[in-house]
Amino acid sequence: MSKRSFIYAAGIGTLLAGALSIVACNNGQSLQEQLSTATTGTVAVGVDETFAPILQAQVDTFSKLYPNAKVLMRFQPEEKVMLDLLNDEIKVAVVSRELTAAEQAEFKKQTIVPRTTRIGIDGLAIVVHPGNPDSLFTMEQLRAIFTGKTTQWSQVSGKKGLADINVVFDANRSSTVRFVRDSLTKGQPLTTRVFAAESNPKLLDYVSTHPSAIGIIGVNWISDHDDPASMRFLHKVRVASVTARPSPAPDDFIQPYQVYLAEKTPQQIAEHPELQNYPLRRNLYIISREARAGLGTGFASFVAGKNGQLIFQKSGLLPAQMQARIVTTQQ
Repeated sequence: MSKRSFIYAAGIGTLLAGALSIVACNNGQSLQEQLSTATTGTVAVGVDETFAPILQAQVDTFSKLYPNAKVLMRFQPEEKVMLDLLNDEIKVAVVSRELTAAEQAEFKKQTIVPRTTRIGIDGLAIVVHPGNPDSLFTMEQLRAIFTGKTTQWSQVSGKKGLADINVVFDANRSSTVRFVRDSLTKGQPLTTRVFAAESNPKLLDYVSTHPSAIGIIGVNWISDHDDPASMRFLHKVRVASVTARPSPAPDDFIQPYQVYLAEKTPQQIAEHPELQNYPLRRNLYIISREARAGLGTGFASFVAGKNGQLIFQKSGLLPAQMQARIVTTQQ
């Protein structure tokens, strides 16, 4: 190649790179983002790993409906998911809380207006070994266990035969740990007899092989009766029943079924005393930082829409759009 033609080629390459750079910097978006639509392209989505089964089902269905869409799922602890969202490592996050004031302020600095949509209601299941005779807990009993005031199973119901209580979480800095600290222990330090199993499947394995263990896990891991993996997990452990009622009767203890995850008014409960709100429940949100209606927005709309909500219903979680309907039958 002559010197002149080399300079000419280099000049064209520089101009082309400059043009692509201008396009890529348009509105702070990459070229990949600009080429994506609500049903095509590629997008990274961070998911609190507590909700891995239900969100994997959402992605599988979305991908079948829209084969030109590639949703890259990152299952991580909640804290890492939110950090990635703030740092623009992902465009969409699925977590069990809304943005904090500090996170909102950071997005404002970035001139980003994130969109938060409630997509479901999750229940946290208390699981024990199948051979554990204690499977009914009041909130006060759980609070005493998780803070270390109760350290032996004989203190729970007076039954003997098991060793000291071991509390198991899924992972350090997970949303489950945060929920327990915020809503169950009310900020009190956790018991010293607590450890993280590193993942939800490992938590279930540990509880299934250690009679003195008690764990807390997102119900979507053990609630989808059409999912063989979910049923394998369910058969390994015993799901405990919980109540927030003082001086409860045996029938007052409930498990995180959909009917109990739905928010019921005091009037509904007064009219139907057999009903109550499961005390260990929380909202699930999808948060998008996309500046335009790209694939992240399309996926968020799918999850919040009819098809996505039906997947929640099938899995055992409560869809955000479902209202509790109470039917009285004649005996």
